[in-house]
Amino acid sequence: MILYSVISADQVWEGAIQAPPSYVEVTVQGILMQVEPLDEGRARIVRLLNCPLHRYLEPGLAPGQIISFSPGAGR
Repeated sequence: MILYSVISADQVWEGAIQAPPSYVEVTVQGILMQVEPLDEGRARIVRLLNCPLHRYLEPGLAPGQIISFSPGAGR
């Protein structure tokens, strides 16, 4: 690929190569979900892995929501 730009290559590619975030699987309220840990006891929901279908419609369980959980509650 050839990229012609007036901006330096360092600025163009800045942030392009990043380590993927670490995800963990936890069970919260009987729902198995994949989360991205933020700090002690808090995480951001990435996706629901196993739950009843009607629970997918709950706004509090939508991807991106911040939840509280116990760090040892993993799978």
